[in-house]
Amino acid sequence: MKQRPNVLAGALTPIWLLFMIIPVYVVTIGSFATPQSFRQGGPLSWPAVLTLDNYQTILTGKFPGYMLNTLVIALLTVGLNLLLALPATYAVVRGRSNGTRRIFRVILLGLAIPSQTVLIPLFWIIRSLGLYDSIWAIVLPQAAFGVPMTVLIVSSGMRSIVNELYDAMIVDGASVTQRFFRLALPLSKSPIATVSIFHFLGAWNSFLFPLIFTHSPGTTVMTVGLYNFIGAYDVDYTALFAAVILSATPLLLMYLFARRWLLAGLMGMSGR
Repeated sequence: MKQRPNVLAGALTPIWLLFMIIPVYVVTIGSFATPQSFRQGGPLSWPAVLTLDNYQTILTGKFPGYMLNTLVIALLTVGLNLLLALPATYAVVRGRSNGTRRIFRVILLGLAIPSQTVLIPLFWIIRSLGLYDSIWAIVLPQAAFGVPMTVLIVSSGMRSIVNELYDAMIVDGASVTQRFFRLALPLSKSPIATVSIFHFLGAWNSFLFPLIFTHSPGTTVMTVGLYNFIGAYDVDYTALFAAVILSATPLLLMYLFARRWLLAGLMGMSGR
């Protein structure tokens, strides 16, 4: 059958591109404008004078420390999540008892529990453990809430490993630990990379947990630090735009270097 062209989709594509490009244009150009020219010309006008003063203000202030806190929290979140989820995934995939299947179902129930619904008991637990206003107050909940998704995605990759490979390693005398590290993890690197990037992005852009579980400048993260540019009666838009550009640059670089693994993991490919 002859496929008909989708005229409506083609006509709406330029409109969709405008909705995507205009915010990027406003943030990028506004970060190089002075506050006076931005207010006078409006967000869409080209600034009369291009300046780097906004970036200098951001880099000489507290924002680099906020970005460092965010980077540390994101790396710890990803590392702890993989440390907890990968052995559990291997046990679920290789287990043959009904107990492992029940455990797998219980783990997947975590996907149906929004983090916002448990903020009050979680806050009480963190205060009771003496972790309030520390980076672990952010890392532990984020890593725990990411375990169900990691188990779900990585288990599909581990299940694609044929049993003959495991049998060959058993014949060679490989232990369970050796089969896990030398076979299961190397052949599941694409889904592992996918969930690692996903959880890194989630931790990098996290706002709710840092806002509630921390308050001192030493533990302030980037998303909460952006509020410093919003005053009671005015907003420093140009400095805020520069901070947004700086906060988005590491994510863009990470995507450029890791897009092969991310796309391969999403499509169920090996990523080699």
